[in-house]
Amino acid sequence: MAESGNRLTVGVVAESRSGERRVAMVPKLVARLAQRGLRVVVEPGAGAGAQLADDAYVQAGAELGDAWAADVVLKVAPPSENEVGKLKPGTVLIGFLDPRGAPDGIEELERAGIRAFAMEAVPRISRAQAMDALSSQSSVSGYRAVLLAAEKFTRFFPMLTTAAGTVPPAKVLVLGAGVAGLQALATAKRLGAQTTGYDVRPEVGEQVRSIGAKFLDLGIEAVGEGGYARELTAEERAEQQRRLTEAITKFDVVITTALVPGRKAPTLVTADAVKGMPAGGVVLDLAGESGGNCELSRPGEDVVEHDVTISAPLNVPSGMPTHASELYARNVTELLELLVTAEGELKLDFSDEVVAGANVAGREGSAS
Repeated sequence: MAESGNRLTVGVVAESRSGERRVAMVPKLVARLAQRGLRVVVEPGAGAGAQLADDAYVQAGAELGDAWAADVVLKVAPPSENEVGKLKPGTVLIGFLDPRGAPDGIEELERAGIRAFAMEAVPRISRAQAMDALSSQSSVSGYRAVLLAAEKFTRFFPMLTTAAGTVPPAKVLVLGAGVAGLQALATAKRLGAQTTGYDVRPEVGEQVRSIGAKFLDLGIEAVGEGGYARELTAEERAEQQRRLTEAITKFDVVITTALVPGRKAPTLVTADAVKGMPAGGVVLDLAGESGGNCELSRPGEDVVEHDVTISAPLNVPSGMPTHASELYARNVTELLELLVTAEGELKLDFSDEVVAGANVAGREGSAS
């Protein structure tokens, strides 16, 4: 907590993780924080990866300085061990903290006395939609996945009729019809491809059709909690793979988006499915960071098997850092405003299900 008479400081730090170009706050939202009486301190160069100059932050009302010493520190990626050491006990940390995938990091924050709030742990309820950073970044991933797939594909996406003849449109299948999948379908449709979506949640079929795509119904359902699909049984997985393998061979491009939080990504595209795809085809695997949805994926690499390119890029939103940062900063700002009173004082109300749900470290003795 800031000392009496001083404004609460919010620190915007530079990301150190390799390849991370996003930043947790953008200049256009600094004034919104200032209206709450908050003092914003930006680490020099924090926005460079997103083409946001230090001067833009200063002109928006922020200061340049030691952002790690702030009362509230905003991040994108989880802090390294060295970065945790820069935080003072009692600091409120907000960011993607991977509480399920990296519990050791959360324990380290606990030992350091940090009050941590994970953006991926924000409850997926209606009043928290503006804080849903998973969805905002997934929308970036879905859009960019299609552009990456189109670049690697050796043929046109749209149908072209020319004096030299007619070129048929590419057939694109998107596996997983969450935010990323729906954005991918819409983007592929805009590029002129024939689009088909698949998901084990039958209720999303109408959403797939609403954006002009067909829905692939394999007769297997797995409705889970919180908007996610539940994990399939062994028998269901075997049957799903058999039916998917047969279906995938009819498509030129397959984009996979299926994730189960805290678990290895399910294998949806087998080696046999890749083998049956047309030569020059593409599998764009958005689940690479969780092991991949394709049996042949190598996270962070492009490989060619059976004349099909399998690509599993990592940290896809960082490839569009400007808009990804802008969307993420809005999510962070919404959560931060829930933790701070209108007078600019920190108030952690753990009776609020959003506050309690997002908190992953430092709850005991932290109520203000």
